[in-house]
Amino acid sequence: MNTVALTPDVPASFRDSLRGFGPFGVAALGAIVAAALVFMPIAAVLILLWAWASKTPWRDLGLARPRSWVGGLALGIALGVALKLVLKALVMPLFGAPPATALYHDLVGNTPAVLKFAVYAILGAGFAEELVFRGYLFERAARLFGTGRTATVATALAVTALFGAAHWQQGIAGVANATIAGLVAALLFLAAGRNLFAPVVMHAAFDLTAGVPLYLNLENPISHLVFK
Repeated sequence: MNTVALTPDVPASFRDSLRGFGPFGVAALGAIVAAALVFMPIAAVLILLWAWASKTPWRDLGLARPRSWVGGLALGIALGVALKLVLKALVMPLFGAPPATALYHDLVGNTPAVLKFAVYAILGAGFAEELVFRGYLFERAARLFGTGRTATVATALAVTALFGAAHWQQGIAGVANATIAGLVAALLFLAAGRNLFAPVVMHAAFDLTAGVPLYLNLENPISHLVFK
């Protein structure tokens, strides 16, 4: 009888530890961060598994019906395209960024490579990175510090800094580019009521807009639209 009575408490305790900051919760956080350093989609899968195992509602991660599917789609696309073009033509030259992105030079005129880039822009960058940085990390910070104004501002700034630093392989200009885009994504996430739909669309549109000039070898002209 004692064994039967105690059995339901075991999975409940495990779920509580996973969702909180007990040993399992901290281990899950460490595993997700480590996976993000290797391949972002793996981290996204681990987050979904963590949510299932800890009984965390998907809406707590921003995965819920948006206020408007059409509005979120239109806003995300417009914001992503405009932000990328403004950064490329106006902001990045001020940081001394080279006109052409050497890291992705293999995309120039390379249709198979640019198609792979496009798939990752939507699934890896758009969905996975937003789920990790805006969905999961905001949920973890809210669980630990609450959702008050000070905590929310601190979370947005800290997560944005981490997002920028995660793009270190792109150099100082790439970090600056990612930091600005990450801040906009964080603000959009909060403005949407902590919903990920518009930020995911914006992030995907941002990266896809970056891919088009790469493929067409138009980075130099765009980079010199304002500063000749």
